[in-house]
Amino acid sequence: MMPIGPLMIEHRWIERVINDVELRLRGQSSRKAIDPIYVERVVDFLRTYADRCHHGKEEDILFRELEGKDLEPAFAASMRRLVAEHEWARATTRRLVAANTSYAAGDEGFLQEVHRLLGDLASFYPRHIELEDKSFFRPTMAYFTQDEQAAMLEEFAKFDASLIHEKYRRIAQDFEAES
Repeated sequence: MMPIGPLMIEHRWIERVINDVELRLRGQSSRKAIDPIYVERVVDFLRTYADRCHHGKEEDILFRELEGKDLEPAFAASMRRLVAEHEWARATTRRLVAANTSYAAGDEGFLQEVHRLLGDLASFYPRHIELEDKSFFRPTMAYFTQDEQAAMLEEFAKFDASLIHEKYRRIAQDFEAES
């Protein structure tokens, strides 16, 4: 398997969550509408899975390795664009958290902002994923030998294994800071 295999599988899970968000925004879901707890769950998914796990492997491993290659200018520009898009998603998620916190505290005026930000993220991810899947991932694999790809896959597995510990250490530290 090439290193892009796990990344593309992760894309399918991100698409499933984004699809649920879209259905709820359009009122086409049989499940509950968008409420603060739902938004918290979406944020947890976006921060932990889409950003830390998925974008983390891209930025900390794949992009790092690509930076050591003599990339065609178009691929180098695409990589910079992808990093900028990851940063946009992080900033938008932070704004979503702030709006959801205000909404959960009883300020109904923030519900529209929560919906807008969820819509922005729901519009962003399909385009972002398509760029990576169709225009970036496959062609950049040609820059790596089989051994380099195997080493990257191994590093992906180690990266994933450390994530659960990272998340729950952070929660423990937050609890301590609140005491």
